[in-house]
Amino acid sequence: MSHGLRFHGCMPANILPFTADLAIDEPAYRKHLRWLVDAPGVTGLVANGHAAEVASLTREERRRTLAMALDEVAGKVPVVTGIYSDGTLEAVELARDARAAGATGLLVFPPTLFMWGAQIKPDMVLRHFQTLADAVDLPLVVFEYPVASGIGYSPETLAELCKIPTVAAVKDWSNEIVSYEKNLRAVRATGRPVAVMSSFTMSLMASFLLGADGCISGMGSVTADVQAALFAAVQAGRLDEARRLNDRMAPLVNVFYAPPFVDMHNRMKEALAILGRIPAAHVRPPLTAISDDERHRIRLALRASGLSP
Repeated sequence: MSHGLRFHGCMPANILPFTADLAIDEPAYRKHLRWLVDAPGVTGLVANGHAAEVASLTREERRRTLAMALDEVAGKVPVVTGIYSDGTLEAVELARDARAAGATGLLVFPPTLFMWGAQIKPDMVLRHFQTLADAVDLPLVVFEYPVASGIGYSPETLAELCKIPTVAAVKDWSNEIVSYEKNLRAVRATGRPVAVMSSFTMSLMASFLLGADGCISGMGSVTADVQAALFAAVQAGRLDEARRLNDRMAPLVNVFYAPPFVDMHNRMKEALAILGRIPAAHVRPPLTAISDDERHRIRLALRASGLSP
């Protein structure tokens, strides 16, 4: 089954700007989407992902933000949308919304329920995906979490998921290079045309060198152009150039992914506000605004990376 969607290259996951009263800031969102789509090397976009604070969005808001994204992107690149739900039946409803809106693919988050032992019962995982695949004929992206989180999948389970005809890609955020390589080999060994998209932003160059097909990245909201240049350099074997680009991103990787990890997308929002790409960095609770001290560190990292003067 072919949908003409090829997962390859740089697919940033957009952030979602809010107004001071925490409503969706549509003009700011559209401007952000335009920057992402126009960034050199961007091959697709992910809406309603972690970076968009999807957990805080109602079903209606997810519909609205996806409609805005599809309207603004206007077919320039494919738009994949996140399916974030703890229940399979609700996931099916969200997937049907996405198909009706015209999304090109679905990024399927693992239900948090899986953390209580689904690794021992992979049939739960397979049924979740199979139910979605049966309900909605769209390419599915398997979101692979760190195994330590309890909601990551084993390489064997990933290989089983790859047998579902509409599974088109794995977004690998295993966050541990040995696991990542095992997952990559397991997917490749199936012989199915399933792309491995790195979400390994803390070690992006290493994951590219092992043979990723591209990346899906929240940090791409800030650095999509640099990530795309890094991918192109690795693909072409220009490793000195790749190292230089990787070194440029290192200061931002260090500030964005510092403990507590829960603040990573808040920090990316602050970076976009500092760069003037969004008006303000409002986040919805339970997330909280970051400190002035941390804002200063982000400003210094943006300077060190050459993104701001």
